[in-house]
Amino acid sequence: MSKTKELYGKYSKAFLISVILVVILYFIVRNVGAFGNVLLVLLGFGAVVMVHEFGHFVAAKLGGIKVEAFSIFMPPILLGMQRTEDGLRFRVLPEIFPNEDEESDEGALNFTVGRKGSPSETEYRIGLIPFGGFVKMLGQEDTGSAEGSDDPRSFANKPTHIRAAVLAAGVTFNVISAVIIFMIAFLVGIKLPPALVGDVIPDSAAARAGLKPGDEIIEIEGKDDDLDFSNIAIAAALSGRDEKVPMRVRHADGSEEDLELIAEQLPGESMRGFGILAPGALTIARLPEDDAEYLRLKTGLLPGDNVESVDGKHVAVSWEFRRAVQHTLAPEVTLLVERAADDGRIEVVETQVRLNVRATNSYDVESEGQLSHICSMVPRLRVTSVADEQDAAGGETEPGLRSSDIVLAVGNAENPTYKQMRDITTGHKDKELSVKVLRRDDAGGEKIRTVTVLPKRRSDDGRVIIGIGLGLDFEHAVVARTIAAAGGPEKLEIPQGAVITAVDGAPVSSFYDVVREIRRYPGERITIDWRLDAETAGNIALDVGTTEGFISVKSEFAEFIPLDNLEKIYKADGPIDAVVMGYRKTLMFIAQTYVTLKRLVGGLVSPKNLMGPVGIISISYKIVAQRPFVYYVYFLGLISAVIAVFNFLPLPPLDGGLVVLLFVEKVKGSAFSERIQTVIAYTGWVLILALFLYVTFNDILRTFFGYGL
Repeated sequence: MSKTKELYGKYSKAFLISVILVVILYFIVRNVGAFGNVLLVLLGFGAVVMVHEFGHFVAAKLGGIKVEAFSIFMPPILLGMQRTEDGLRFRVLPEIFPNEDEESDEGALNFTVGRKGSPSETEYRIGLIPFGGFVKMLGQEDTGSAEGSDDPRSFANKPTHIRAAVLAAGVTFNVISAVIIFMIAFLVGIKLPPALVGDVIPDSAAARAGLKPGDEIIEIEGKDDDLDFSNIAIAAALSGRDEKVPMRVRHADGSEEDLELIAEQLPGESMRGFGILAPGALTIARLPEDDAEYLRLKTGLLPGDNVESVDGKHVAVSWEFRRAVQHTLAPEVTLLVERAADDGRIEVVETQVRLNVRATNSYDVESEGQLSHICSMVPRLRVTSVADEQDAAGGETEPGLRSSDIVLAVGNAENPTYKQMRDITTGHKDKELSVKVLRRDDAGGEKIRTVTVLPKRRSDDGRVIIGIGLGLDFEHAVVARTIAAAGGPEKLEIPQGAVITAVDGAPVSSFYDVVREIRRYPGERITIDWRLDAETAGNIALDVGTTEGFISVKSEFAEFIPLDNLEKIYKADGPIDAVVMGYRKTLMFIAQTYVTLKRLVGGLVSPKNLMGPVGIISISYKIVAQRPFVYYVYFLGLISAVIAVFNFLPLPPLDGGLVVLLFVEKVKGSAFSERIQTVIAYTGWVLILALFLYVTFNDILRTFFGYGL
């Protein structure tokens, strides 16, 4: 009976492995390209880990320590190779297919090839789990305790300085390899976003400092060599609370200025920043097939299109493009783009793209004076997007808001401004709130509808929202309110809800018309006619200003149009320059990692921003699949630098923690007892496992469910 069970277990295990291999082979055949990318990712990480473990291996051999096994990837063993007296012995999945002789660890699937010769003490292995790796030395255990042995070649029997050198060698090799990897990347040349201001976030540190799109950051904290945009982001994210970060800026006119910026936690951002956005190119970014088709249907644009002009005006850089669109203030804008045809020719394509008008130019509006306006006139609100739009059910009460709804009232507030709606929404957290809207039906008519919403608090920044995007109603000339705007005109005395009927005698029917007519009279006095109802009307004089503050509203695309990042080539002048650039970049990432951990402990960096194996592999796959190979090389240099820092943290069983224990042993004159070493090591393992599970959970949410944590 026991023999039957043994055979059943053996063959069922073999059958299961065979099924798994067949399934894997099937998916490889069906997805050859994707498999190639995955293989490249695994080989890259295997190489980084191999370098680390190879450092331990070389130092151990030089120190006269017996190395029993050197493994790339983690157990169970996929393949083991070792030279024996009879030849080169191979073991295949020995833990899964054990030898019938229970005392043998060779496994049932083993064979020996080649000539007889001197045996090797080290088995070279490839693990089945494609992550990590290890070196197994005689007398050295993962628990941190030393395995008792009389062998003078045991790790435990070597002097403290040799053991410390062996432990530190892995980190040292990672640092050296990072320098070499970056050196290779800079010898080849790699395109990175330059240290240019693409745009600034309103009310941010950058905006208050007067930074403008096109400004160049030429020095940060005294460093001016090979700066790219990552230096700006890193300097902000890793600065101390209320710490002033010095930088030197070269403006578009060539003048230079010294500034000090304090990083802030900006709404919707996971890391603290200055409010400086990366510069963009004028080329539409590459997109997944479905997204590209959606963009084509909505805008007429395709990935790879290069924008040449906006409403007939040539644009040379992305901030000119953005500014031209913002100042359009029309229902749509005409874009002229260059497009590569299938036969290689360059075609010029014209397309009209719909625009919305922003409700505000700031994330947080603390007073009505910050609202977007036209010479103090604030239009009504218009719903531009709905997170979970529902189909209308008919009747006087609708189940939800819709895009293009015009907000007539929120609660008891008629014609609310953006600030009023934000305040009322915040005050109704988890309570039903009625919203009266003007809705266009299928026939083109407009009807008043009342909907009910339930404001909820957002988890990432604590804002209370109802899941809609808001813009301004420019299709009608209805004034929701007039305001006293900072830096703008005097507040016009026009009643709330009044309709603008004429500008200096010219009839108007929308705020598009109002803006067009006002722009015709810069620096002049004109008359604004308005009507509240059939019996109440009037007019008021307006002195048209020439500054931007008189018309602060801005247009934006109704559909998001992704642009490629603006990039420039960072390339070394020669091997020596490449080594210097690689050295600088390695030091930067090492310092960044250490400071990140310090800020993490101090509460300035959220642990949600950390990335684990799943996130790293996901990013690696995207880089391999979408970017030239040199970007993956560069990324591996970053990973090698980070691994060096992480492995040298003073936490057993990491290399740094074990070095600390050796230092204590040197000072104390003897090692901790085996029991204490085991407790320390297992405590460290628990902490590392907890961190691993935490970051992996966040990685899964980000990678597979798209949650921004």
